[in-house]
Amino acid sequence: MRLKSRKCIITGAGSGIGRAIAKGYAREGATVVIADASLRGAEETATSIRAEGFIAEAITVDVRFRDQVEHMMFCALERLGGLDIMVCAAGISPVTHFLDISEEEWDRVIDTNLKGLFLCGQAAARHMKTAGGGVIINVTSQLSEVAQPKCTHYVASKGGAKMITKGMVVDLAQYNIRINSLAPGLTNTPMNPLDTPEGMAEYVKVMPHIPMGRVGQPEDMVGAAVFLASDESSYVTGATVLVDGGYLAL
Repeated sequence: MRLKSRKCIITGAGSGIGRAIAKGYAREGATVVIADASLRGAEETATSIRAEGFIAEAITVDVRFRDQVEHMMFCALERLGGLDIMVCAAGISPVTHFLDISEEEWDRVIDTNLKGLFLCGQAAARHMKTAGGGVIINVTSQLSEVAQPKCTHYVASKGGAKMITKGMVVDLAQYNIRINSLAPGLTNTPMNPLDTPEGMAEYVKVMPHIPMGRVGQPEDMVGAAVFLASDESSYVTGATVLVDGGYLAL
């Protein structure tokens, strides 16, 4: 088990990629705290992990707000007794033409996808500095590198997420804290469902540009997430690991 006895928090783990990573970490021996804006989703993930005989706790948090992030951290540390790994996977992805994005929607996307990384990363790093080190993984996107229609606010948030990761590395490496980005390609999740008419249209549009010939599933992200959290990546920091089926190779 590559994460035996590691203590982890995963935000956005009530569904999708965050849920898959949480399950993958538990199977590798980690104790996980499932943090999500939906307490129901968090509890569903934790219950499914416990059903496999592993340890998981559920906490509700809206990562846009410092007081909620600090409460999450307090509760998680109390339950875990420490923190080795922080995975920031909370995110939203509304589809809106640039000319129709309201200020409210812009703020909601930026606050969730970018400010949330700042707040969670800072809270985790403050503890890790005292504890002697740790690992932070920011889940970004292939859209930190390229743009697509009707998601200017999303690509702005993910481009910022890539760069906040690099900025964190420069300040935190001295404290034995490693920070990397995990950048998924198009993935079939509740945030981006492909079993709807809109999702199928996106699938058909993108498919010719994915050399591996399929879109990703949440479970496709687990191997890279485990690698980045484990000692196998002990000299890896500031990297962006793309898991996109080769999309950006074209």
